Amino acid sequence: MTTARTSQPAARATAVIGLDLGGTKIAAALVGPDGAVLRHHHRPTPAREGAEAVLDALAAAAREVDDGAAAIGVAAAGVIDPRTGTVTSATDSLTGWAGTALAAGLGGRTGLPVACDNDVRATAATELPAPGDAQDSFVYAAIGTGIGGAVAVDGRMLHGSAGIAGHLGHLPSPEAAGLPCTCGGTGHLEVIASGPAMTALYERLSGRRADRLEMVAAHASAGDTAAERALATGARATGRALGGLANVVGPHRVVVGGGVPRVGDRYWSALTDAFRAELMPPLRDLRPVRPRFGPDAAVLGAALLTRTVTLHHPGETR
Repeated sequence: MTTARTSQPAARATAVIGLDLGGTKIAAALVGPDGAVLRHHHRPTPAREGAEAVLDALAAAAREVDDGAAAIGVAAAGVIDPRTGTVTSATDSLTGWAGTALAAGLGGRTGLPVACDNDVRATAATELPAPGDAQDSFVYAAIGTGIGGAVAVDGRMLHGSAGIAGHLGHLPSPEAAGLPCTCGGTGHLEVIASGPAMTALYERLSGRRADRLEMVAAHASAGDTAAERALATGARATGRALGGLANVVGPHRVVVGGGVPRVGDRYWSALTDAFRAELMPPLRDLRPVRPRFGPDAAVLGAALLTRTVTLHHPGETR
């Protein structure tokens, strides 16, 4: 685990803590009122040890960066309802995570008010424009080990019933027909277009092993037709899904982040072409774009939650 501290003035009465909880790592930051990251800390996620162990680890990470923070914001894996502060649904990436009282559990451990939301939605909130900016509706997709997303309309992030809005990975996808999804359904985008899904598709097509998507991308660059097909299938499936969603929402921007788009131009071009093919005429000039912010986006988005969603105070009942 690592902690980095930046020399700053001691008075931070309005600083808050941002926590980013993923399946493998917890990132923590102390964020000043101007949005500057004052301290960093990282530690492994005890993903297989149960919800109580995860809450303990979140509290420990918060303590590593705390210096008089006023509140904690948590960007967490799973379907998070920020109004109740609970995990309403989750895959098996975190054992026993579904049903966890996230805000209450962390507030009880730290004594600080807690706001929480889905990790992708919190990260996407950093893409919201400044007040008065007309470009205030967007679709955000995070393509990585899984597929997550967020939708903002008229400058406001959509949460939906039980906090489920924006889960793009569970849109039906014809390319995934019959394939089981981690959510219990079948035929969803995530099982054909995530990094592991495209890697598995390559293995099915080629009969050869591949440890990770970067290896598939390297094979594709060398002219391996199975690798080219696996990348193109996932990219086109994602592009079509995003294009269809753009027709529903009418966004000013469509932002595509996560690790998968970084595998190269071949993937990005296939996604963009499929996206464009779905668009209705009024959206014909719309193109996917990269995120505005870098590695700190998740913890900055988590910190922002303390001002934008329900803040749960220790000991309160709702």
